[in-house]
Amino acid sequence: MAKNSKQAPKHLSREAKTWWTAILHEFNVDDAPGLLLLQTSMEAFDRMRDAQDAIKQHGMVFTDRYGQCRPNPACGVEKDARGQMLAALKSLNLDLEPLRGGPGRPPGR
Repeated sequence: MAKNSKQAPKHLSREAKTWWTAILHEFNVDDAPGLLLLQTSMEAFDRMRDAQDAIKQHGMVFTDRYGQCRPNPACGVEKDARGQMLAALKSLNLDLEPLRGGPGRPPGR
């Protein structure tokens, strides 16, 4: 792969670019499908953060024209974006197990 293909996409937020770099280097994501999944997860991360900002600005609920309390649509966007982000990260199949032995039961028991 070209060297610059491992750089975070320009449209990502600063926070997402930081996560991109950390995940890329810590888990050595270097194949095209992995980079696409990483990009997808960081785009969902940005969408989640935008929804969280909208919720902070407008509140979690609003009153409709009939006086009924309704959830802010941004709550659904946040939930969906979080799920998309986690699904993309899970699809990356990152090895979260420690590389060295530690406390716990030995294998095979």
